Amino acid sequence: MSWQKTVTLSRRSKGCHLVTDEIQREIKDGLKKTKIGILHLFCQHTSCALSINENFDSDVRRDMDMALDRIVPESLPWRHTDEGPDDSVSHTKSSIIGVSLTIPITNGQLNLGTWQGIYLTEFRNASHSRRVVATIM
Repeated sequence: MSWQKTVTLSRRSKGCHLVTDEIQREIKDGLKKTKIGILHLFCQHTSCALSINENFDSDVRRDMDMALDRIVPESLPWRHTDEGPDDSVSHTKSSIIGVSLTIPITNGQLNLGTWQGIYLTEFRNASHSRRVVATIM
């Protein structure tokens, strides 16, 4: 049986943020009913992204943010800057990283690797709360 909930993540400013615990808290009712399944996460925004990466060393999150800034710098001559200089650069990074994840569920638990965690990669300088649709099948 399918289960779905829209989760509103806490406000965060630019950076790569570990949100595994926040997501798991919000979907515990759906997880406990699922012996074997799939969690699909879909972020309803175009200036942030979802990723899976190392969950232990916070330097990885800072390094990832630094690398993305070098790959897609704010200093390019962006045309779409209606919401500020981080507008189009944020949309571009979101397209590169992606707004959805698929994670296996085994015995009511996310079947992530030992060092894996769910990241919200926020590309806007100002803090935003973000909505993520969590669907369990």
